[in-house]
Amino acid sequence: MIRIILVRHGETIWNIEGRYQGQEDTALSERGLQQGHMLAEGLRNIPIDLCVASPLQRSYMTCRFCADLHDLSVETDERLKEINHGDWEGRLAEDIASQYPHQFAQWHIHPELVMMPGPGGESLENVRIRVRSAFDEYARRFDGKTVLVAAHDAVNKAIICDIMGLDMSHFWQIKQDNTCINVMECYEGVWRMVLLNSTNHMGYLFSGIEQKGL
Repeated sequence: MIRIILVRHGETIWNIEGRYQGQEDTALSERGLQQGHMLAEGLRNIPIDLCVASPLQRSYMTCRFCADLHDLSVETDERLKEINHGDWEGRLAEDIASQYPHQFAQWHIHPELVMMPGPGGESLENVRIRVRSAFDEYARRFDGKTVLVAAHDAVNKAIICDIMGLDMSHFWQIKQDNTCINVMECYEGVWRMVLLNSTNHMGYLFSGIEQKGL
């Protein structure tokens, strides 16, 4: 069996502004840095064998805080990068809604139908395929281990939906707060969810925060 502790990165300034980040390499905000340290403390006494992160610094640094308390290195995996928003990256949600009214509305009603516009833009299915490939590889490589994986909002939602047998139309039914903890296990090729969007290490059961951008 493999156990994966899947976390989302800490808060960034663009999270606060409601700006779509995608694969732009944004840094953690001051609060995001604090959240990363609180996550690390929350996992201090949890056995962790390996750490893997998206190479984008907001996820890598969040993972680094945790890895340091366990004297572990951090392996990066390109497949864990956030969804590529194409032409939407770096733009405020309000501006996107104004320029792309149909696609933006569809993104919030039928996200499974949206291909992000512009060069490099991805669909949720593109994300699901690459992240599932990563998780299946981890299950083979790290059998018997507990692996900390630090990724992103859409990445986490996509793999959680996939593991639970849900298609991407259920994307918005999954919540992922900054530095939330999810736990999933795979035994003989069968995945199951053990914990979802836990924020107890932050001092609250749930945040109530709704972010406009991913």
